[in-house]
Amino acid sequence: MRLGGPLFELIDSPDAWVQALRNNGYRAARCPVEPDADDQTVRAYEVAAKNADIVIAEVGAWSNPLSSDRDTRAQAIEKCIRGLELADRIGAICCVNTAGSRGTFSWYGPDRANLTEETFEMIVETTRKIIDAVRSKRSVFTLEPMPWIFPDSPASYLRLIQAIDRRGFGVHLDPVNMINSPALFFDNAALLRECFHLLGDHIRCCHAKDITLGEGVSVQFDEVRPGMGALDYPTFVRELHKLNRDIPVMLEHLPNAEEYRLGAEYIRSIASGEAISL
Repeated sequence: MRLGGPLFELIDSPDAWVQALRNNGYRAARCPVEPDADDQTVRAYEVAAKNADIVIAEVGAWSNPLSSDRDTRAQAIEKCIRGLELADRIGAICCVNTAGSRGTFSWYGPDRANLTEETFEMIVETTRKIIDAVRSKRSVFTLEPMPWIFPDSPASYLRLIQAIDRRGFGVHLDPVNMINSPALFFDNAALLRECFHLLGDHIRCCHAKDITLGEGVSVQFDEVRPGMGALDYPTFVRELHKLNRDIPVMLEHLPNAEEYRLGAEYIRSIASGEAISL
């Protein structure tokens, strides 16, 4: 496994990008260029990554392919197609998006229609459309789990894999986003083991964060820095290591460079305690 995360340094060249990754101790990175980058630039970053033993983990295509607005939906699907094309051009592990949302309040938020069979079939159809438009040779398209839309559990992710039925579809594992009940919160080690049991062969990339449960009567979860919550990181790291593949683990959603440093330090300490190299 390889640790990675966002960069806060000024990046104006492949060499500067590699140096910033090294300064942070990262061996995995987000894609450093946008889909409209020319072939020479894309190739320069690809070569720099290869020479420095850096894995380009993911191209983000954050958008709502399930939007009820026809233009927004079409633009989102096109963004995913271009993102997957870029991932394949630069040799990234995957292109990642959430499935989206049927609601109008947020492009990725909860809605009463999100967990219906109709929405499941829409996700299957849309994902096939994206994958079939690109027919990537090196990269896969993935969906980040969310608490309120498919895939919201290891079982629903496996069901999507089987329904989509495309070689170009893979798993982007974010176990924190699957914790949507107190039962899963308190026994998240079992959730982690289920993720790797059902999805292990399909996992291409992971997100790393942590989660807390509020003390109010209404259930409230919050994301926090790795090590500040309840996620069973020893189990997470051990299960990843068992896959015996160089899977990127990408820190996210922290406010500044110091918080990322502390999060990375915590994950490295857990891996060290398990005699696992990052």
